[in-house]
Amino acid sequence: MIEFRLNGEDVSVDVDKAMPVLWALRDVLKLTGTKYGCGIAQCGACTIHVDGKAMRSCVLPIANLQGKAVTTIEGLAKDGVLHPVQAAFVEHDALQCGFCTPGMILNAYGLLLENPGPTRQEILDHMEKNLCRCGAHVRILEAI
Repeated sequence: MIEFRLNGEDVSVDVDKAMPVLWALRDVLKLTGTKYGCGIAQCGACTIHVDGKAMRSCVLPIANLQGKAVTTIEGLAKDGVLHPVQAAFVEHDALQCGFCTPGMILNAYGLLLENPGPTRQEILDHMEKNLCRCGAHVRILEAI
């Protein structure tokens, strides 16, 4: 049994300890906002936060979450109000198909936790490994 805090709630899952967090979130806990992109931690679609740090859930074993605090895209909004990063993505139309958006938002959220006033270059460097196939990069940078 793996026990952790998910989006502010205590949860436990009884799965193989090697199961990637992505599949535990999507298939067991029914939180489908975290997306499967590449399966090898290269695209960023599966980004979540573990104890305040952005991590790729497609390669992270569920056992690594024991006793940790996890935030997914579903956990950023509070009481029906979008988190400011989510709201900025909407305001700047920083999406097209939306598939990469949850991972982009969570990676940007991580950057802004560490550095509330990043330069354009710092944003570029931090977001470099989150891929968007639709080409919304300029709007994503504006949102951040």
